[in-house]
Amino acid sequence: MADSTLRFSRCLWLGCMEELRRRGAGTHESGCFVLGTSQGRRRRAVRCVYYDELDPRAYASGVCVLDGTAFPKLWEICRLEGLSVLADIHTHPGAAFQSEADRRNPMIARSGHLAVIVPHFADGPIWRHRLGLFRYVGDHRWTDLSGWRARSILKVSWSFR
Repeated sequence: MADSTLRFSRCLWLGCMEELRRRGAGTHESGCFVLGTSQGRRRRAVRCVYYDELDPRAYASGVCVLDGTAFPKLWEICRLEGLSVLADIHTHPGAAFQSEADRRNPMIARSGHLAVIVPHFADGPIWRHRLGLFRYVGDHRWTDLSGWRARSILKVSWSFR
Protein backbone atom coordinates (compact mmCIF):
# COMPACT_ATOMS: atom_id res chain seq x y z
CA MET A 1 0.00 0.00 0.00
CA ALA A 2 1.35 3.43 -0.94
CA ASP A 3 2.02 5.95 1.78
CA SER A 4 -0.05 9.11 2.04
CA THR A 5 1.52 12.27 0.71
CA LEU A 6 1.73 15.55 2.61
CA ARG A 7 1.82 18.47 0.19
CA PHE A 8 3.06 21.96 1.04
CA SER A 9 3.13 24.99 -1.19
CA ARG A 10 6.71 26.19 -1.47
CA CYS A 11 5.75 29.46 0.25
CA LEU A 12 4.19 27.68 3.24
CA TRP A 13 7.09 25.24 3.61
CA LEU A 14 9.78 27.92 3.44
CA GLY A 15 7.80 30.18 5.77
CA CYS A 16 7.39 27.35 8.26
CA MET A 17 11.12 26.55 8.25
CA GLU A 18 11.98 30.24 8.72
CA GLU A 19 9.51 30.58 11.61
CA LEU A 20 10.86 27.47 13.33
CA ARG A 21 14.40 28.82 12.96
CA ARG A 22 13.38 32.25 14.27
CA ARG A 23 11.36 30.93 17.21
CA GLY A 24 14.15 28.57 18.28
CA ALA A 25 16.79 31.32 17.92
CA GLY A 26 19.46 28.66 17.47
CA THR A 27 19.27 27.78 21.17
CA HIS A 28 16.22 25.58 21.71
CA GLU A 29 13.67 23.42 19.94
CA SER A 30 10.59 24.92 18.33
CA GLY A 31 7.58 23.30 16.74
CA CYS A 32 4.21 23.58 15.08
CA PHE A 33 1.15 21.67 14.02
CA VAL A 34 0.42 21.48 10.29
CA LEU A 35 -3.25 22.03 9.54
CA GLY A 36 -4.95 21.24 6.28
CA THR A 37 -7.28 19.00 4.35
CA SER A 38 -7.26 15.31 3.43
CA GLN A 39 -8.70 13.57 0.42
CA GLY A 40 -7.91 9.89 0.24
CA ARG A 41 -4.15 9.52 0.61
CA ARG A 42 -3.50 13.16 -0.30
CA ARG A 43 -3.00 15.63 2.52
CA ARG A 44 -2.71 19.31 1.68
CA ALA A 45 -1.09 21.65 4.20
CA VAL A 46 -2.85 24.99 4.54
CA ARG A 47 -1.26 26.61 7.60
CA CYS A 48 0.94 26.08 10.63
CA VAL A 49 0.08 26.77 14.26
CA TYR A 50 3.23 27.20 16.35
CA TYR A 51 3.43 25.62 19.76
CA ASP A 52 4.17 28.89 21.54
CA GLU A 53 0.97 30.39 20.08
CA LEU A 54 -0.96 27.69 21.94
CA ASP A 55 1.23 27.60 25.06
CA PRO A 56 3.57 30.57 25.68
CA ARG A 57 5.82 28.34 27.82
CA ALA A 58 6.13 25.58 25.20
CA TYR A 59 9.90 26.14 24.81
CA ALA A 60 10.75 27.08 28.40
CA SER A 61 12.61 23.82 29.10
CA GLY A 62 14.57 23.95 25.84
CA VAL A 63 12.54 21.13 24.29
CA CYS A 64 8.96 21.25 23.02
CA VAL A 65 6.49 20.55 25.81
CA LEU A 66 2.83 21.53 25.52
CA ASP A 67 0.55 21.98 28.48
CA GLY A 68 -2.75 20.14 28.12
CA THR A 69 -4.59 23.47 27.86
CA ALA A 70 -3.00 24.00 24.43
CA PHE A 71 -5.02 21.26 22.76
CA PRO A 72 -8.53 22.73 23.21
CA LYS A 73 -7.17 25.90 21.54
CA LEU A 74 -5.83 23.79 18.65
CA TRP A 75 -9.14 21.93 18.23
CA GLU A 76 -11.01 25.25 18.25
CA ILE A 77 -8.81 26.60 15.43
CA CYS A 78 -9.45 23.41 13.46
CA ARG A 79 -13.19 23.66 14.04
CA LEU A 80 -13.42 27.34 13.08
CA GLU A 81 -11.32 26.93 9.93
CA GLY A 82 -12.65 23.53 8.87
CA LEU A 83 -9.16 21.98 8.95
CA SER A 84 -7.55 18.92 10.50
CA VAL A 85 -4.16 18.35 12.11
CA LEU A 86 -2.12 16.57 9.43
CA ALA A 87 1.31 16.51 11.08
CA ASP A 88 3.53 18.07 13.67
CA ILE A 89 6.99 19.46 13.04
CA HIS A 90 9.72 20.23 15.55
CA THR A 91 13.41 20.99 15.46
CA HIS A 92 16.38 19.24 17.03
CA PRO A 93 19.83 20.71 17.72
CA GLY A 94 21.71 18.10 15.67
CA ALA A 95 20.54 15.24 13.49
CA ALA A 96 16.85 14.57 12.86
CA PHE A 97 16.45 11.39 14.89
CA GLN A 98 13.43 10.41 16.94
CA SER A 99 14.35 10.66 20.61
CA GLU A 100 12.92 8.33 23.22
CA ALA A 101 10.81 11.24 24.50
CA ASP A 102 9.48 11.84 20.97
CA ARG A 103 8.66 8.15 20.56
CA ARG A 104 6.92 7.82 23.92
CA ASN A 105 5.02 11.13 23.74
CA PRO A 106 3.39 11.64 20.35
CA MET A 107 1.87 15.10 19.92
CA ILE A 108 -1.16 13.46 18.29
CA ALA A 109 -1.59 9.82 19.27
CA ARG A 110 -3.72 8.85 16.29
CA SER A 111 -2.77 6.17 13.80
CA GLY A 112 -1.48 7.71 10.57
CA HIS A 113 -0.33 10.98 12.16
CA LEU A 114 2.99 12.23 10.75
CA ALA A 115 5.78 13.67 12.89
CA VAL A 116 8.56 15.60 11.16
CA ILE A 117 11.88 16.40 12.83
CA VAL A 118 14.04 19.15 11.34
CA PRO A 119 17.79 19.05 12.07
CA HIS A 120 20.05 21.88 13.30
CA PHE A 121 17.20 24.02 14.67
CA ALA A 122 16.08 24.57 11.02
CA ASP A 123 19.21 26.61 10.32
CA GLY A 124 20.67 26.39 6.83
CA PRO A 125 19.23 24.58 3.85
CA ILE A 126 16.55 22.04 4.73
CA TRP A 127 16.81 18.92 2.59
CA ARG A 128 13.80 16.60 2.79
CA HIS A 129 15.99 13.49 2.73
CA ARG A 130 17.67 14.73 5.92
CA LEU A 131 14.43 15.18 7.83
CA GLY A 132 13.18 12.70 10.36
CA LEU A 133 9.75 11.55 9.17
CA PHE A 134 7.71 9.15 11.27
CA ARG A 135 4.17 7.81 10.98
CA TYR A 136 2.41 6.86 14.20
CA VAL A 137 0.89 3.36 14.15
CA GLY A 138 -0.37 3.24 17.74
CA ASP A 139 0.77 1.95 21.12
CA HIS A 140 3.91 4.15 21.04
CA ARG A 141 5.03 2.49 17.79
CA TRP A 142 6.14 4.35 14.69
CA THR A 143 7.12 3.62 11.10
CA ASP A 144 10.34 5.38 10.14
CA LEU A 145 9.90 7.08 6.76
CA SER A 146 13.10 9.14 6.97
CA GLY A 147 15.82 9.47 4.37
CA TRP A 148 15.11 9.38 0.66
CA ARG A 149 11.67 7.88 1.28
CA ALA A 150 10.62 11.18 2.91
CA ARG A 151 10.88 12.91 -0.50
CA SER A 152 8.09 10.74 -1.89
CA ILE A 153 5.82 11.50 1.07
CA LEU A 154 6.52 15.13 1.89
CA LYS A 155 6.01 17.14 -1.30
CA VAL A 156 6.88 20.81 -1.75
CA SER A 157 5.75 22.48 -4.95
CA TRP A 158 4.94 25.84 -6.48
CA SER A 159 1.31 24.83 -6.80
CA PHE A 160 -0.99 21.99 -5.81
CA ARG A 161 -1.77 19.42 -8.46
